[in-house]
Amino acid sequence: MLPTFPERVAPLPRPAVLGIPRALIWGYVGVLLFMIGDGVETSYLPTYFKTDLGFAEASVGIIFTVYGVTAAVGAFLAGGLCDLWGPRRVMMAGAVCWAVCHALMLAVAVPAHSYWLILFTYGLRGFGYPLFAYGFMVWIMAGAPERQLGKALGWFWFCFTMGYPVIGSVLVSLLKPSIGFYRTLWVSLAMITAGALVVLLLLRERTGFQGLSREPERVSLPRTFMGCLTVMFARPRVGMGALVRLINTTSQFGVWVFLPLFLVDRIGFSAQEWASLLIVMMVSNLACVVLFGALGDRWSRRGTVAWLGGVVSALACLALYYVPEIAGHNYPLVAIAVGALGVGMAGYVPLPPLMTAQAPERKGQIMSAYTLGAGASMALGPLIGTVFLGVLGIGGVLGIYAALHLLSTVLVLRMKAPAPHPESGTPTFTAHVAPEMSAGSVR
Repeated sequence: MLPTFPERVAPLPRPAVLGIPRALIWGYVGVLLFMIGDGVETSYLPTYFKTDLGFAEASVGIIFTVYGVTAAVGAFLAGGLCDLWGPRRVMMAGAVCWAVCHALMLAVAVPAHSYWLILFTYGLRGFGYPLFAYGFMVWIMAGAPERQLGKALGWFWFCFTMGYPVIGSVLVSLLKPSIGFYRTLWVSLAMITAGALVVLLLLRERTGFQGLSREPERVSLPRTFMGCLTVMFARPRVGMGALVRLINTTSQFGVWVFLPLFLVDRIGFSAQEWASLLIVMMVSNLACVVLFGALGDRWSRRGTVAWLGGVVSALACLALYYVPEIAGHNYPLVAIAVGALGVGMAGYVPLPPLMTAQAPERKGQIMSAYTLGAGASMALGPLIGTVFLGVLGIGGVLGIYAALHLLSTVLVLRMKAPAPHPESGTPTFTAHVAPEMSAGSVR
């Protein structure tokens, strides 16, 4: 028999480890291992395709464009599939897709130097990591206690980013000189397999074992994905949240492409200094994702996203232009500006629960809208720079990014915050509770 509502919001004994729900802790370990495996190739794979396999630069670009498209589609599919299949099956589908396509690429396509086989296998592999990683994010949304949801999501992004690209890049730098890059790519497959096995064998939280939508509301696969799109129009504030998520990392992907052209070619920074500035950005982001998630839980999710996400990111984008323009080759000041952007990106961590508050009965579809924004930002950031760099210069491009972040602040402030429960003062959300749900996952 399901507990009554007051019992569901009552504090549970020792409910978390540093804010990580105990029932989900092996999922975080699995995501970390999986993203380390996925991040191994980050720093060298384009060069490997070009120099070792002899592909033209444009051909290499097509490979990664196809991969980006499939990754964006996979991110969109994750939430809707969790509604139908459950997060556990979605994660396993992503792991199998990644492992099979990667093994075929290494065992068949690369030894044959076949461009088309590499394009096919690596392109299809793009579905893998979003289904695995975002499938677990949906699992967190469904299974973590509401009062700890922001911190739980912060730890998800910590594991995601720590694996990809931080530890993954370190691992390839250690292994490549001794065993070569090709064998290192086999090590990445071992890491992916280890992460998937951890989830399959050790993660027993019952919410993720079945589809998240109620049985009477469960519809066909096409109608589910159509709902993932229409929910943004049927519930306009959900659409606002998807737009905010799109803005969240648009500047990041644009800065990665265009800022080195400014700092290295015009201001005089070295390529090594730019690489170290990227490390500053990611470390500052890692230092804040859990902190801001917890702040959203204790203070205000809407306020955290609006002020620490939107406003701080906008100021950081402006500083990335004006600080080096005024101070010149001043590494400490530019590092502060770059670090501020990492901090601002972390400010958006509490956005998913804020979005699901707009339509709590459609969590899977809302998370598809969220991940669609995440995937689309990979294309929008560089696109803005490509279109406006020649006309407005780098200062104008960074100004556009800053304006978008301020727009995200306005949009977030128009989204409703969860109403406190009249007795406990704890934000509450209507959510499906499965009959098999364990006590640790009851909200």
